[in-house]
Amino acid sequence: MDRRQFIRAGSAASAASVLGLTAGCASTGAGAGGQVVVIGGGYGGATAAKYIRMWSEGRVQVTLVEPNDSFVSCPISNLVLGGSKQMADITTSYDNLGKRHGVRIIKDRVVAIDADKRQVRLAGGSTLAYDRLVVSPGVDFMWDSLPGLKKPGAQDKVLHAWKAGAQTVALRKQLEAMPDGGVYALSIPLAPYRCPPGPYERACQVAHYFSQAKPKSKVLILDANDDVTSKGPLFKKAWADRYKGIIDYRPKHNLTDVDAATGTLKFEFNDDVKAQVLNVLPPQRAGDIAHHAGLTTANKRWCEVDWQTMESKAARNIHILGDALQVAPLMPKSGHMANQHGKVAAAAIVALLSGRQPNALPIYNNTCYSFVSDTDVVHVASVHRYDAAQKTMLPVPGAGGLSEAASELEGRYAMAWARNIWADTLA
Repeated sequence: MDRRQFIRAGSAASAASVLGLTAGCASTGAGAGGQVVVIGGGYGGATAAKYIRMWSEGRVQVTLVEPNDSFVSCPISNLVLGGSKQMADITTSYDNLGKRHGVRIIKDRVVAIDADKRQVRLAGGSTLAYDRLVVSPGVDFMWDSLPGLKKPGAQDKVLHAWKAGAQTVALRKQLEAMPDGGVYALSIPLAPYRCPPGPYERACQVAHYFSQAKPKSKVLILDANDDVTSKGPLFKKAWADRYKGIIDYRPKHNLTDVDAATGTLKFEFNDDVKAQVLNVLPPQRAGDIAHHAGLTTANKRWCEVDWQTMESKAARNIHILGDALQVAPLMPKSGHMANQHGKVAAAAIVALLSGRQPNALPIYNNTCYSFVSDTDVVHVASVHRYDAAQKTMLPVPGAGGLSEAASELEGRYAMAWARNIWADTLA
């Protein structure tokens, strides 16, 4: 089965699984009604908002609360750092959710959730009532673990750029301003974190830029993990074949603090490291709104859910999606997976509001592409099926797979994937 066949088959299987083979797409809205509030317009939240409206045939009223004007994709954003894409290439308006699907969009931020009253309070002071709440908050950072970055101005100098947007542009400017012969140091936290292969792709993109514009400069990867956490052999081959003498990978470097004034990284067991550009990915947990609402029941970092419905194990009538979750075995924190969560939640919510049982055996699929240059790409794909005995999602043996090697053809597949999932989420 080639890449395009896998994606088509996976998408079809996922859609059938989400809806439930006995329910049928045309009947999903029968009797449905009610009010749903969605917090966060990322891959999970925007998908859920759209599909609740579609699958309820407009009977369920959906309000999306999102502070940003437009959706900015984290997948593909590393190419902005490498210089082959611009921010406009990864930015999509939310307008179609309202115009085509009737989603009410409020540009604001939810600051409190009252699960007992089924209300959320907005930063602007108003409240919204809900029958079902969807929380798709992404991740926030555990700044207490890096006290130096809590000092005034430190976070303006030492960037994470792990939420695509203004910091993506700022980090690109830092790389452009760095003199040839300088060092860019990328600090990676212990897993789990958003997008396991993302830091290693970023290193490739920065190295590609250096190879074209600053050939004396170096990329230093300082990884808290014992080894590369995703697509390890493929990334290491790219570093050896394409970026020899540019990329230096050092595992087991657990960051404990940052001195932004001197450009110094401090580690648990290793010597300090200085560099001209510091790019620090702090330890992560579920987004603040989920955390402060008491939904982070796994190590006070991640949210636990019923995988059949995405409903929180900590609060009834609240469904949680995306990177904020305590993931199932071998399930990545990825944009594609958040999109799948959104569809499972949407189908379950429509069913529950119409008095039907949600699909008992959901299936999710995931594909993750990584650009090792401006054109060549590697991928990993997987399929996850609900296991009733273990009450979790498990990888389907023999499904999915990994690239044999990076190729330009996969690069074309990757951009087609991006365009398709942006449309699936927002068009």
